[in-house]
Formats: sequence, structure tokens, C-alpha cells
Amino acid sequence: MVVGTEEGTTIATDAVEPVPGARRAGRATAARTRIVGWVLLLVLLSLGVVTLVTWVLLINETDRRIDESLDAEIAEFARVTETGVNPTTGQPYGSVDEILRSVIAANVSRPNEKFLGYLDGRFRWESRRTSPRVLLRADPGFTALVADVRRPARGSHPTEAGEVRWAALPVGLAGDPSRGVIVIGYFTEQEHEFADEAARLMGIVGVGTALLSAVGAWLVAGRILRPLRDVAATARTITGSDLSSRVPQRDRARDEIAELATTLNAMLDRVQSGVVSQRRFVDDAGHELRTPITIVRGHLGVLDATDPADVRETVALVDDELERMNRLVSEMLALTRAEQPSLLRLETVDTAALTRELFDKLTGLADRDWRLESVAAVRVRMDPQRITQAVVALADNATRFTGAGDRIALGSEVAGDRLRIWVADSGPGVAPEDRRRVFRRFARGEDAPRSDGAGLGLSIVDAIATTHGGRVLLESTPGHGATFTLDLPRSET
Repeated sequence: MVVGTEEGTTIATDAVEPVPGARRAGRATAARTRIVGWVLLLVLLSLGVVTLVTWVLLINETDRRIDESLDAEIAEFARVTETGVNPTTGQPYGSVDEILRSVIAANVSRPNEKFLGYLDGRFRWESRRTSPRVLLRADPGFTALVADVRRPARGSHPTEAGEVRWAALPVGLAGDPSRGVIVIGYFTEQEHEFADEAARLMGIVGVGTALLSAVGAWLVAGRILRPLRDVAATARTITGSDLSSRVPQRDRARDEIAELATTLNAMLDRVQSGVVSQRRFVDDAGHELRTPITIVRGHLGVLDATDPADVRETVALVDDELERMNRLVSEMLALTRAEQPSLLRLETVDTAALTRELFDKLTGLADRDWRLESVAAVRVRMDPQRITQAVVALADNATRFTGAGDRIALGSEVAGDRLRIWVADSGPGVAPEDRRRVFRRFARGEDAPRSDGAGLGLSIVDAIATTHGGRVLLESTPGHGATFTLDLPRSET
């Protein structure tokens, strides 16, 4: 685990025990199963709602049709009986009983429909269709309900075959004291069988559709979760000694998972950069501090505590070595911070003003012929503190290779989409074989004068330029000076 701070980065290299493969597979399957389960539940709920609504609509439509049929039958019977003429013989009716028999015999009932005739409160006639096989004439409750109505009526009655909706029409004839009733009955549950069958069929089709949806969801969930499995697999390969693995990214992917992979890779880049810098810092510190520590221990081991002169000399030597170690640690910390992009504090900077401020600061470094050659009038996004640190380091390096009265120039300019800030001197220059080596840690040119520094100044400058997305350029002709240039991207706002 790596924890970043303002002063640097702390490393904990304790490896986390990998999750067993069976447990990882179980977790992946569990996530996939939950996705499929929720999809299946939503599909079943949707199909259930659709089936229920469809069934209710069909039932309502059937009931409406039954009611319309009852109204039509009653109207037809009323029309026939009001004429007083038997449509079969063309003669006037002779009795109410004849009316009942003639009307019921002349009309063919539909499936699940019954015509009944009652005379003086008792069953007399019934239509020939017998489906369903329930004898309404034998039902005393139904007879009591409809056999003696005095005006048109409607209602419903429960039977062994389910609900019966009925309509009754009283019938009379002048000169005949008998009272008749024509009854039309509909067995509604049989009429509802179509709606029930449609609902059952929709249920079967719905279950099949849900199963197909579950299969499709399982496959789709696998494709969706595959990048997440790649993330987990990559995370498992990262250890304290290997931070090079990255999450595979799909070409042209622009979804949330692709964004997650990009973000994780960027995070891993930052972590790896921090760890590499930290390891390099530790290695450099161990390498460079070993010598002064050995010197101090060697002199303290032979110190004669009874000899004041020896004590004074040893204390002076130890103090000098400790001061050198302090400068070394400070420069290494500065280099480590310079290599951390996350520690940059970017802001929009007026380059012209910054260049003039830098020139005013540099003139106090040493007695040289300081010159301000050019100023770039442009606003650029940068960390002014880090850029100031880099330019001061370049100028300080120039003073080490020049003498009193020698020229050191500062300037800035815009070249296309780049901003360049340079420090040029009239010193001995840098030999071609040293141009790459001078930017390495603890490296100096072959002809470099003795210095109290640790040889990290140009490494710090290079790190600052790199974290800004730029580079350091070196132009030099031996015997005619050197020019170090910060070549930075021009990012204006």
C-alpha cells in the first residue's frame, strides 16, 4: 500500500494474501446470478402485470357483450310478443302458454345461453341446447327469483356451473288470466373461459420469454462483468515489487467501465511513479550516506578523548560530514517532490512578470554580468514555485562554471505551442560526452569544479520539467558556454 504526503511517499510493502480462486469465482458467479435474478424478477413482474391487465380487459369485454346480448334478446322477445301473432302459423296467439312455447322454440340459443318459460310461477318450457348441463328449471332458488316477476328485470344467480346472468320479461295476453315470464340466462364462467385460456397462454409464453431473457441476461452480464474481472485480476497481480500491470482497455469504449479502467490505470501510474521515486530515494540515500557515515564512525572509533586537540579536530570533521549529509538529504527530498506530479500547484502565471521576478532574484547569486535577453508576454498554466526552483538551480549551476564579470543571461519566449525559459552562460561549456550524464543523479562533468552540492541540481531541474509535461534542452560548444532551456507546453486559459 502506498500513502502520499506533502513531504513524500510512505511505502508499506506487506503483501496482501491473494483471495483463493474458488472464492473469487464464487463471488463473480454470485454477482452474475444477482444481475440475472433481478432481470428475471423484473421480466416476470412486467409479464404478470400485462397478463393481469389483459385478463381483466377480456373479462370486462365479455361481461359487456353478455349484457348487450341480454338487452338484444329481451328487446326481440318484447317485439314478437307485442304483435300478438304467432310468427310460425301467422294466427293470433290463443294463450300465454302458446306465446311461451312459440317464442322459445323459434329462437335458437347461443352456447352457454338458456331460454326458459314460466307460467303462473311454474317452469313450463326450455330451449333445446343443454350446454352446460345444469338444469336451471330444477333450481328452486332460481325459479323463485324469476318465475313471478311483474316487470322486466335483470340479475345474477350462483349455480353449480358458476354465475348465471339473467334477464326476465313478463308476458300476458288479453282474455287469458295466466301470467307468463320469458327468461334468458347466460353462464358467465363458461363465457370467461376464453379470457382464462388467453391468460394461461400468456403465462406460458411469458415463462418461456423470462427463461430466454434469463439466458440472455446471463450472457450480457458476463460481458458487462468481464472488464471488472480484468480489474480484479490486474489488482491481484500488483505487489510491492511489481506495479507494472495495467487494466486492459477496450478500443473505442466510452462507457462507465471504460472510464473506471482509465481512472484505475492513471492511479496505478501515479502509484508506480511514487514507489519508483521512493525506491530511488532510498537507494540514493543508502549509497550516498554510506560514505560520510563510514567516515564519522572511523574517526570516532580512533578518537582519543583525553586529547583536546584530537577531540576538536574530530568534532569539526563530524560537523562537516553531518552538514554534508543534511544538504544531501535536502536535495534528495527536493528531487523526490519534483518527481511527483500530484504535488504540483498549477495556476495561471503571467510569464513576463515571472521572468522579471526571476531576473531580480538571480542577480543576487554572484558577481556576474547578468542580462535579461527577452520576455514572453503570455499567460501559461504552471507551478511558479517549481519553475522558480528550476531556473534558480540552472543559474546557480552557471555561477559555478563562470567567474566574476562573466556573462549569464536569462530569457523567455513562445515558440508555437511551447514556452521556453533559458539560462545561458559564457563558461567553458559541456563536453559532448557529458551532455547526457549531467542530468543523472550525483553525476558531474569531467571538468566540473569542486562543489558542496550532491550533484542533484540538474536532476531536479529535469524532474520539474518532466512533471510539467516538458523537457530540458542543452546547447553547448566547448569553450563558448552552455545554454539550458526549459521547454514547456504552452497551456493557456
